[in-house]
Amino acid sequence: MSPRVAMVAGEPSGDLLAARVMRGIADLAPQGRCEGIGGPAMAEQGLDTWHPMHALTVFGYVDALKRLPGLLRTYGDVKRRWLQDRPDVFVGIDAPDFNLRLELQLRQAGIPTVHFVGPSIWAWRYERIHKIRAAVSHMLVLFPFEEAIYQKEGVPVTYVGHPLAQVIPMRPDREGVRAKLALGAGERVLALMPGSRASEIKLLAPRFLQAAGLLLKQDPSLRILVPMVNAQRRAEFEVWLRQYPVANLTVLDQALSPSRPAAWDALEAADAVLVASGTATLEAALFKRPMVISYVLSSAMRRIMAWKSGQSRPLVPWVGLPNVLLNDFAVPELLQEDATPEKLAEATWKALSDTAYARRTAERFEAMHQTLLRDTPGLAARAILREAGHEV
Repeated sequence: MSPRVAMVAGEPSGDLLAARVMRGIADLAPQGRCEGIGGPAMAEQGLDTWHPMHALTVFGYVDALKRLPGLLRTYGDVKRRWLQDRPDVFVGIDAPDFNLRLELQLRQAGIPTVHFVGPSIWAWRYERIHKIRAAVSHMLVLFPFEEAIYQKEGVPVTYVGHPLAQVIPMRPDREGVRAKLALGAGERVLALMPGSRASEIKLLAPRFLQAAGLLLKQDPSLRILVPMVNAQRRAEFEVWLRQYPVANLTVLDQALSPSRPAAWDALEAADAVLVASGTATLEAALFKRPMVISYVLSSAMRRIMAWKSGQSRPLVPWVGLPNVLLNDFAVPELLQEDATPEKLAEATWKALSDTAYARRTAERFEAMHQTLLRDTPGLAARAILREAGHEV
C-alpha cells in the first residue's frame, strides 16, 4: 500500500519540521505521497503543493483579520478536496488556529488526524484541550513534559523530541565559527537578537541597542553580532541603529548564509546572548550559551491577548522555553516594564563576565539537550503511518 498523507504547514518553522518528517516517511514508506500546503523545504522533499505556505503565514491578530478572506478561501478549498478524495491521514504542523479547525472536520468524516507541535496550553488557554481531544487522533509533541498533559486528558500522544536537538551540535565549535566571522578567539562576543517580527524590532531593538551601549562602557572591545532573518527586518533594525549607534556591531545577513541560519553563527560564536522570547531562546540553550530573555508587548496587544485567552499572565511563571523545560529561572527574564536598558545591561554583563555562572548554565543546558535528543523524523513518521493504517 502507498500511503497518501495530507499535510498543512503555515510558517517557516513548520515547513522545516514537516520536511524532516517527510524524509522519515520516505524512509519507511518509499512509495508514499504527500500533498497539501507547505513551503520550500517540503517542496524539496516532494510535496504536491496545492497552496504555498505564505497563504497561511500571518503575524499577529491584526494581520490575521486583514487576511481573513484569503485564509477562508484556502481553508474551504483544501477541506473540500480532502473530503471528496480522502487521504489516508492528515498531518497538521503547528498553525493551530487553522489546523485544529480543519482536523475537526476531517476527523468527523472518518479521516485520521495527527497534530505535530502541541499548542502551548500549559501556558495559555488550557481549555483548548477539549477542541484538541475532539479534533486530533494523535498528538506529536516536542517537549517531554507535554506527554503527561495529553495522557492525563485522554489524548493519544507520542513525545518525538525536538528536531533542533539533532541538528545543533552537542559541542558547539566556537573557535571555528569565530574564524569564519573574522573574530579573535579571545574576544568577548555578544549575540544581540531582538526578534524576527516587525513588532519585536520596534519594541525591543531600541532597548537592546541602548543596553549594548552601556555594555561597551564596561568593555569597549566587546564585539556585538546581530543576525537578521531577512532584508526587511534588517532595514527596520538599521533605522534604530542610526538613532542609537553602537560601535563594534556587525549585522549578519541571512542571505549570505542560505544553508544555515545566520542566528546560528551568532549563537555559536557568542559568549552570551540578549534575546527576544521565542524559539531563539531554545536555540541559544542548545548552543549552551548563557542568555538574558526579554519581551515587550504593546498595550493594545496585551489587551487583545488577555481578551482572547482570558488570562493576564501565563499559567507558568516563565516565558522562556529553557526556563520552562528546566522548571526554574535558569536564566533571567526581563519583561515589559522590567526591560529597561539598564536592567538588560546589568543582567547581560553577568552572562558575559561571570565564567563560573556561564559554565554552570552550559552544564544545565547540555542535560536539557540530551532530554530533547530523539529520532524525531523516525518517531513522527511511525506514528503518522500507523494512523494511516500502514504497517511499519
